[in-house]
Amino acid sequence: MRKTAAPMLALSAGLLAMTVAVAPAIAQTFGIATMQPGTLNHTTGSAIAKVLKEKGGMNVLVQPTAGETVMMPIVARGEADLGIANIMETEAAAPANKDLRLVGTIHTLKGAFFVRKDSGMRTMADLKGKKVASGYSAMKTIDPLARAMLATGGLEEKDISPVLVPNVVRGADDFTSGTSDMFFFAFGAPKVREVDATVGGIRALEVPESGMAAAKKIMPWGYLTMVQPGPFFIGVEKPMNVYTWDNMLFTNAKVKDEVIYKIIETLENNKSELVSVQPALREFSAAGLYKKYDIPYHPGALKYFQDKKIEAQPLQ
Repeated sequence: MRKTAAPMLALSAGLLAMTVAVAPAIAQTFGIATMQPGTLNHTTGSAIAKVLKEKGGMNVLVQPTAGETVMMPIVARGEADLGIANIMETEAAAPANKDLRLVGTIHTLKGAFFVRKDSGMRTMADLKGKKVASGYSAMKTIDPLARAMLATGGLEEKDISPVLVPNVVRGADDFTSGTSDMFFFAFGAPKVREVDATVGGIRALEVPESGMAAAKKIMPWGYLTMVQPGPFFIGVEKPMNVYTWDNMLFTNAKVKDEVIYKIIETLENNKSELVSVQPALREFSAAGLYKKYDIPYHPGALKYFQDKKIEAQPLQ
């Protein structure tokens, strides 16, 4: 009995050691930093976390933050493994956060200047002399974006009557109360639907392609996308161009290459599950992730692109 017990104890000890060694890898939790619940990006993060957990076997938790500016250092320091923010915030944060790495463009954001449906205004140029939400002191990257959109209509600040607001939600509330003649918001946000119902109908102003050269001098990352009327595009009455910018999935240099590779692979193979949670992810594809931005891409993402023969797309 004693002779057989020793080998069995050794075997048990070996198995225990192997279990202890493997357990941390299996039990590792990954965090994805987003904006607060109720925002478009929180829903995007929730969709990604759900798919990675259910289809990729990864324990991924959504970590809401106060905003995109706060989020960047959190991810760069490794306090969260992934983050989602618009390209303007990402570009602005990259110089001060050297460890930020792109995974890629997860989907686009599309926004509009909305006016009352009975206002008679239809294009950006119609805002001349009107009360326009401006400043966005708590959302620094929105101000140049809004000025770029005005520029598509040949307008500058001197051509409008600015109504200073800290953020887009306040801008929408001011519009509802009659303090301003327009508000800016991204399509798909619950606030847009709320304002539409409150004021008896809103219209998205059309952005002329002829004005994009002037807009790009202010905000070079914006471009136009043709959209169709539908439940997502409240205020769109006909096929029209809307102002568009990229929404980025990013990480930090400390995350292992194989983790980022697996994340992309899992998302690509389970798009329908992503869309069931976040309709905006209909645009997602592994090929669409890779664009010619100057921010460094994570090596794990670059390996995936190389293996799948995905070339970087030019910026529009």
